[in-house]
Amino acid sequence: MTNTEFNVGAIKPVECLKEAWELIKPNYILLFAVAIVGVMIGGITMYVLIGSMMCGVYLCYLQAIDGQKVEFDALFKNIKQYFLPSLPVVILIVVPMLVVFGVIYFPLIMATIMGSKLSESELMTMLFGSLAVDLVITIIMVCLHTLLMFAFPLIVDRNLSGWQAIKLSAKSVWKNLGGVTGLWAVMFVVNLAGTLLFCFGVYFTIPIILATQVVAYRKVFPKQGNQTFNSPPPPNAFNL
Repeated sequence: MTNTEFNVGAIKPVECLKEAWELIKPNYILLFAVAIVGVMIGGITMYVLIGSMMCGVYLCYLQAIDGQKVEFDALFKNIKQYFLPSLPVVILIVVPMLVVFGVIYFPLIMATIMGSKLSESELMTMLFGSLAVDLVITIIMVCLHTLLMFAFPLIVDRNLSGWQAIKLSAKSVWKNLGGVTGLWAVMFVVNLAGTLLFCFGVYFTIPIILATQVVAYRKVFPKQGNQTFNSPPPPNAFNL
């Protein structure tokens, strides 16, 4: 199987969840720490390093799913090398979110803080209008994020550039849309169960959700030969 070939019809959502749990149980605490630290660093750096961190997170989870030794240091192993390849993916995810906030919510927040002269009915109209637009944009963003769900693993696993990973992720998700839709439904139930567990339980579902995604990724993109996740090519190897 070449870098761009993938399986179709291989994702069985409930089986992916069960397999993911069995594979990460021995390293659950370590993988939980990897996910939390990776996301925190991405946030602290104002999303500058979120791409590199997510690549590092997926590298650790791929190690677990592939039966390799999970190393916390892998989270930071290739920060520089993953920065440029992951950048297009980050732009597609983060920039629309910032635009939505700036266009929809910032004016509303400023109007409230500055004591706008809008009447109560006008303010409510503005609020519900913003919520309606936000709902539509949220649906669009969910669709976009779904198409990109394999992008970071592809950068790590197949040494693809950002644009190559984006295109291949979108193509493979579209060809496996039924399985991916079911997968999101299963992960939503897991997330909801965590939320109902005193709310903070949602954080403990993060490793399960990530591992389920990685198991699904492996169903679509099987491991190649004796893959050991070598360092990716240097940044100047990619034409962004």
